[in-house]
Amino acid sequence: MKLNMKNSQLFVPDGLEVEAALKRTTHMAISAHQDDVEIMAVDGVLKCFQLAERWFTAVVATDGAGSPRDDLYRDYTDERMRAVRAKETKKAAVVGEYAALALLDYPSSAVKNSSDTRLVEDLVALLDAAQPEVVYTHNLADKHPTHVATAVRTVQAIRRLAAERRPKQLFGCEVWRGLEWIMDDEKVIFDVSGHENLQAALLGVYDSQIAGGKRYDLASTGRRRANATYFASHAVDTMTGMSVAMDLTPLIQDPQWDIREYVQSFIQRFAEDVNQLLRNAE
Repeated sequence: MKLNMKNSQLFVPDGLEVEAALKRTTHMAISAHQDDVEIMAVDGVLKCFQLAERWFTAVVATDGAGSPRDDLYRDYTDERMRAVRAKETKKAAVVGEYAALALLDYPSSAVKNSSDTRLVEDLVALLDAAQPEVVYTHNLADKHPTHVATAVRTVQAIRRLAAERRPKQLFGCEVWRGLEWIMDDEKVIFDVSGHENLQAALLGVYDSQIAGGKRYDLASTGRRRANATYFASHAVDTMTGMSVAMDLTPLIQDPQWDIREYVQSFIQRFAEDVNQLLRNAE
């Protein structure tokens, strides 16, 4: 497969030929950064782990050069950090038994540049080759601009596919902004109670981030536990781990949907709910 960036990589943990590895994909995550997949799309990993009929593929848009760094990584150059982060992501792909891993190696500036179509072109090629049933990406209300841009590029890429080749579902997941504010009946709920050891291992391979000053491992598992407990105020917990997503499927089923209007509709319903609760209390 021809990808646009000269240093992009396609990695297949079990050594299968790339075309066949992608073709077996049922679940795919498209993320901005190297550890975002394991933070936001663990549902896909768990749904496919050690199941012959389901396979998870990860796609990472950026090169990792801008990562914060401390401890033994304090003096690493951007180039050296790119190599470290690619190595860590491949470790996660081995641990999670991914079908394939695509490291597209774009600078964040290219991802955020709406006039640069190269990332969309790469995503179209990967999606068309894999034809996953389910795709996970960032939620469109995330506060990280590269995450939002990656989600938008994902929607744009899927819209370029023929209708019969598009995934059946597209979910926008939590990383830099939680989704507890979405109305409960609109939340997409993933039960990620199982395989806590695997979840910890997937996050733990990112030593450059953990030792470098960002405890994404603790924060991510803590959020999953908090989601499970705080989801229902008048019921006992039914899960020990929960991930929440925004349903973006309507945006790929009907390309006429304006992306900004779609997200604003969630925010408006939240605002109306807050106002109603206040009116009831006054």
